Formats: sequence, structure tokens, C-alpha cells
Amino acid sequence: MNITVLGSGTIGQSWCALFLAAGHRVVAYDPNPNMQQQILDAIARAQSTLDALGYPGSGCSECLEFTTDAREAVKGSRFIQENAPEDLSLKHALYQEIETALDSDAVLLSSTSGLTLGELQDGLTNPSRLVIAHPFNPPHLIPLVEVLGNDLTRSGLVPEVLGFYESLGKVPIELKKSVPGHVANRLQAVLWQEVLHLAKEGVASLPDIDKAIANGPGLRWAVYGPNQLFSLAAGDQGLLGFIQHLGPSFENWWSSAGQVTFDDDTQRLIEQQYVDVNGLDTEEMKRRRDQIICQILSMKKAT
Repeated sequence: MNITVLGSGTIGQSWCALFLAAGHRVVAYDPNPNMQQQILDAIARAQSTLDALGYPGSGCSECLEFTTDAREAVKGSRFIQENAPEDLSLKHALYQEIETALDSDAVLLSSTSGLTLGELQDGLTNPSRLVIAHPFNPPHLIPLVEVLGNDLTRSGLVPEVLGFYESLGKVPIELKKSVPGHVANRLQAVLWQEVLHLAKEGVASLPDIDKAIANGPGLRWAVYGPNQLFSLAAGDQGLLGFIQHLGPSFENWWSSAGQVTFDDDTQRLIEQQYVDVNGLDTEEMKRRRDQIICQILSMKKAT
């Protein structure tokens, strides 16, 4: 099918690579004409990862069209993945520009991480076609997509969108209500708050806390979520049995969890303690991250 990518920054480039690899035709829009080459470079960089994940069209750029005309970009497309900057007025202006050019059955999917669906819908005459579809970066690699509709969303659209992402090999979840940051970002934000709290209290350094997460619970989280993991830990007793055994300890840990802000002391702590312990440059660290994640995903798929 025809898929449009509106906004060709880091997220948009990654979406382009995935949609093409899955065998679709892609029209990418960006007001900056120089982004076309950046998209092509991103497709090339993602090819080995998408090859390893089994996508048949990885690295294919022949089915990519680029334009600086947003109205032309959306014509004939069933799904439009919008990745404009997190600026509500800018997104509204883009929606107003493209709305009359959309096909009658076109679906507008916003990658927003911070804006609410209600705020976005205010920019459309017909808000029933708009759904939040928030990926985790980079979208061509990380399976999660958080999908949200509301009472203004066309009946049956959310299940259709979930099916669309599943057809791409993604793992979408449906959000039942709107909350700032959706689900996954809120979870990692709370964890990071406790990371900074423990470091400020002198319990452990930031690099050592990173090691604790990456070499402890992080390994298990790549397989199952906390509810399933705690249930497994209790054997035949299940999750309720786990709560009976360790619930009081968890309540004690919750009550002593810290509240942290990015004040001068916190920023000073980060500056003093956070160093690149691997001695690698940023691009090399990203490459290693993606390579390991790809291996984990391949193993999960195989089992």
C-alpha cells in the first residue's frame, strides 16, 4: 500500500526504513529538501538490522518518493505517519494544510510523545481519522507502538490501526485513556527518578546503577513484564502468592522512594558521576545497542 511519512527527522527516517522493508511504497515529506539524502542514508544504515529481522524489502529505496509538498505527499495514501516536531501550533498548521487532500479513508497516525489526542484533534475539521501511534526509538527496531483513540475516533479504527502495526511485525498496545507521556515513557521516567535518588543518597554511583539495571532486571524485562516475572517467581502461587510473600517489602520500598527534580544539585551530580564508561563514541554505542537488541529480538522470534 501507499504510506506517507510526514516529517523526516530521526523518527521519520526510521519509519521510512521499516515501511519500505515491509514491502510498502513510501512518500516522505519534509520542508527541508536536504532531508532526502538523510533518509536514504538512514535506510542504508538500517538495512543490516532489518535483514537480520527477516524483512524482505530491507534497504529498498526504489519505492521511496520524497517531496517538500505536504498536500502532494498524502494523496493516495491509506496511512499517514506524522512525525512533526512537538509543537502544537506547527502540527495544527500541518493538519490544516493536508486535510482537504486526504483520501476519504485515510488514517492520520501521530508519533507524538508529549501532546494529548484531544489537543491534536483540535487542529482537524474531521478528528475521527486521527489516532496517536507513539513508537519507541528507533521505530524500525523497537517493536512497541502505543495506540490511543477516544470518543471522537471513528468506530473500529483503533483495532484497524493495531492490525496495521502487527502486520509490520510491531507489538502495539491500546491505551484506554490519555495520560501525559503514555505508558512506557512514564515507567522509565519513574525508574530514572529513583536512579537519581539513589545516587544523590550515596547508595551507588550512576554508572553502577546502570550496570545493576542492564545486568539484572533489564535482562528479564526483555522477555516478560514485571507482572509476569513476579508471577513466575512465586511458582504455582502466582502473582497473588508473590504479593502475600513480598508485598510488605514492596510497600516499604515504595514509601521510601525519592522525589527528585533537576535542580542544581542533581545536575551537578550527573556532571560529576556520569561518564562514558565504555570509552566509545555515540555512534558506535548506538550501533552496539541496535546490534544487541536485534539479536535479542531474533532469539525471541525463534522461540
